[in-house]
Amino acid sequence: MKKQLTVVLLLLLPNLGMAGSVDDLLQHYVNAGAGSFSASKGAALWSKKVSAKADPRQRSCSTCHGADLTMVGKHQRTGKRIAPMATSVNPKRLTDQKKIEKWFRRNCKWTWGRECTPQEKGDIIMLLRSQ
Repeated sequence: MKKQLTVVLLLLLPNLGMAGSVDDLLQHYVNAGAGSFSASKGAALWSKKVSAKADPRQRSCSTCHGADLTMVGKHQRTGKRIAPMATSVNPKRLTDQKKIEKWFRRNCKWTWGRECTPQEKGDIIMLLRSQ
């Protein structure tokens, strides 16, 4: 019994560390003016097709990352493999705040032609956490 409890606790530790990091980031977004976050709003943003000013082709987050966040994606232009976004299959996905912010900055500009708002970032994070 004691051995089983130890195994369960060891399996939970990485998730506890991840939660603090992501929760701190979500609190930062709230402090920047975001309201409550929603995975369903994140899903709508994920599939929202827009045309960036520099490139009239319509794209969305799902263009490269895919509609199924548990699967491998592929960058539209470079063909580079993108690891699954869902934290259920890629637990390291939301563990580094600097990386999260870096990729939001790059991908929002490339996909939507602008930076994401704190609200949009929080909603997308909630989507990734729910998958």
